[in-house]
Formats: sequence, structure tokens, C-alpha cells
Amino acid sequence: MRGWWQDLTDLVLPAECGGCGRPRTVLCPECRAALHGTAPRLVRPVPEPAGLPPVHAAAPYEGAVRATLLSHKERGALTLAGPLGTALAGAVRACCGSLASRAGGGPTPVLLVPVPSARRAVRARGHDPTRRIALAAAGQLRRAGTAARVAAVLRQRRAVADQAGLGSRERLTNLAGALEVPAGSARLLAGGRIVLVDDLMTTGASLTEAARAVRAALAETDSADTEVYARVAGEARGERRARETTATAHRPRGPRGTAAGNGLQDGICAAVIAASPESFETNRN
Repeated sequence: MRGWWQDLTDLVLPAECGGCGRPRTVLCPECRAALHGTAPRLVRPVPEPAGLPPVHAAAPYEGAVRATLLSHKERGALTLAGPLGTALAGAVRACCGSLASRAGGGPTPVLLVPVPSARRAVRARGHDPTRRIALAAAGQLRRAGTAARVAAVLRQRRAVADQAGLGSRERLTNLAGALEVPAGSARLLAGGRIVLVDDLMTTGASLTEAARAVRAALAETDSADTEVYARVAGEARGERRARETTATAHRPRGPRGTAAGNGLQDGICAAVIAASPESFETNRN
């Protein structure tokens, strides 16, 4: 009888904390504080890949945060998607700044674009961890009054090698041209502020490739969408950037008529739950 009751309880209550293993809790107060207790911060890897958009992270990838992410991703502790989504939502808010529209037309929707996992990894794990966390973050943002939805438009167009053990330059080479937005899906990105999301940033190679694929798709969409995208990009840049337009009128132009460069110019930013402690230290000063 006791064994049957124990099995039933395990279906309802988590067996242990995803961060430290404490029994009968999804995430204990100490591990939850490690995940949610640090203000999200702008982070960057060293070396920083060309084309990487601005990235905000909720916490350093160490200790309880690392264990929690691995418990969700590799060990299928799906109840952790909630607290992980809360952490990601905080990074999204930091990435976007003020989420209210400056044009007086109501709130600007936030479009969370997950970096896709390899199909074989999804099959092996039995779930797509980044997409699951993105959905939880979007729900958290909506409950707080921000119009948000997940736009899972990125797909792998070719197989890539396992990134484990690869250096920064090797990861960039491995992922170059690996992602795409299928024809017709780019329209799902219209009218919103684009935020690339992932669970972890190490070298920045995955987010750089995701940004490239999104920019390429936006550049190929119908010209009828240009005005909408330009307005959203302008809101993301802020009023100070708008005042500099005259001075930079003759600069080279990037996709969709925006100034060439990274996400500061084209309105694309990125948010992750965790980044390497070194990337946090880089931006401390």
C-alpha cells in the first residue's frame, strides 16, 4: 500500500528540487533565489561574434541555476518550466526596456522566437526545452499585462555537429547557415518586437545564427510590411536613436531599410535564462 501511495504522490508532487535535490519541492527557496534573485543584465561573450544582437541574461550559469537547467533539459523535470519561464520573462523585460508603445497605438506585442534544438535532440529528450520555457515566459508576460506570444519560426535546414567540446570559432563555423525561416513564416514576425530566446548562452554562436536567419527572412518579405517593421524597430531603438537619424542618413542600409549592424539598429534583441559567469563579469564595469 505504501509503495502504491508513494508512486501516486510522485506523479503529483516533484520527487526533489531541480537545483539541489531537496525532496518534495519543484524548486526550494534557496535555488529559486539563485534563479530569480539577480537583476537581469546585459551580457556578452568574449570574443563577441559579429552580428550577435544585444543579449540579456537572468542569472550566471553556475551552481543551482546550472543544475536546474540540466534537470529540465536532460532529465525531463517539466515542472521546472514555470520557474525557468519566470526567469526568462525577466530577461525579456530587460531586453525590451519599456514594453509600452511610444506611438500611442496600444502595447507593442513581444514575439519570442526560440532557438530550435536539433530534431534528434528533441526526440532523445522527449520534449523541446527551449520552446516549453518560451511558452511559459510568454504566459508570464501576458499575466503581467504585456502582449506576448511565441513565434517558433526558426528551423534547422541542415544537420550540425554536437557543439560540446567546440571552441567559439568552431561553433560559429558549425552553425553558419544552419537555420532558416521557412517561406511564408516571416509574416508571423510582423508587427511585434522580436526577441530571440534560448535557455543558455555560452559563445553566442547559436543566437548569432538565429539573428542572421531572422534578418534574412525579414529582408525577403513583401515591401508592404516594411512600414510596420520600421515602426517597431524605431520603438526598440528609442527616441534618442530617432534623433540621430538625420546625422546617419548616408550610412549603409541593412535589411528592411534599417541601419546596418546588430540588434541595436534593427530592433532584434535576445534573452536567455543563463550565461557564463565570465560574460556577466565582462559587463560589470
